[in-house]
Amino acid sequence: MSFQITTAFVEGFKNNIYMLSQQKNARLFNKSRKESQRSDTDYYEIIGETEANDVLDRHGDTPINNSPHTRRAVSLQDADWGDMIDKLDRVRLLIRPDDAYVKIAVAAMNRKKDDIFIAAALGIARSGRTGSTNVALPNAQKLVSVDEDGTTGSAPFSVYTLTLMLQKFEEADIDEDSKLYFAWSAAAKRQLLNQTKATSSDYTTVQALVKGQINSFMGFEFIRTQRLPVTAAATTYTVAGGAVGSGSGTLAAGARRCVAWVEDGMISATGIDLFAKMSERDDKRYSTQIYVNHSVGAVRMEEVKVIEVLVDESL
Repeated sequence: MSFQITTAFVEGFKNNIYMLSQQKNARLFNKSRKESQRSDTDYYEIIGETEANDVLDRHGDTPINNSPHTRRAVSLQDADWGDMIDKLDRVRLLIRPDDAYVKIAVAAMNRKKDDIFIAAALGIARSGRTGSTNVALPNAQKLVSVDEDGTTGSAPFSVYTLTLMLQKFEEADIDEDSKLYFAWSAAAKRQLLNQTKATSSDYTTVQALVKGQINSFMGFEFIRTQRLPVTAAATTYTVAGGAVGSGSGTLAAGARRCVAWVEDGMISATGIDLFAKMSERDDKRYSTQIYVNHSVGAVRMEEVKVIEVLVDESL
């Protein structure tokens, strides 16, 4: 056989594109009260709690209870994505990248929706008549994952922390039929399985949850996401019960900020859900432009319906 036959070898190329690992769908946005919005800023009205009056006399004056009113403001946030495919490059390409570009664009927009939702749940809510009053999530709605013995401080995420979360929601008298969600990370998921011993009656259920066979436990629908932020500073907390704000425990910066919420405690507002356009640009030598945008917003409606749970993922 000729030693020069290698010059006749050919290289093969596949005619499809492999997409790298990434979150493709919005997992958190719309797990809430959904609203359609047609203005830059909308105001959502809130009426507070009142108490009934004891009647102590006959033919007395009608009471005026002065029902409390407030509102929350939602401003739409615009985001877009664009890229070009040069017309001359198409001659040199075996593949047609158009569809792949659209797919990664839509995935990017969906992740942006979740980022907006997370920021609204954990950050500042705008209140008052003109939305000029900033309301932070108070320490009373924050927990550190701790061990139930009340002596060891921060601990891996466990069933005990779930019971503290559920207790906090129930003490706020949320509707019994309200849907509860919990966004957590892969590390918190691992910790829950490792902390639930084989002798526990919860083990089988938790194992099925971690394997993805079910997505609900203790009344919460669990949603894994790697987009949850981490703390920028150390957090002081009570070792027994994990209450944030005071106590003898200190959780170092870098703890994962997981979040639980009641469905109607958050609003996901949509101005433009998704606009996608693929067109030829005569001003760019007739290259193909892929363009995608959306206009969405979110707000926390009530602080007692959102709980931040800090998890030390190094444990």
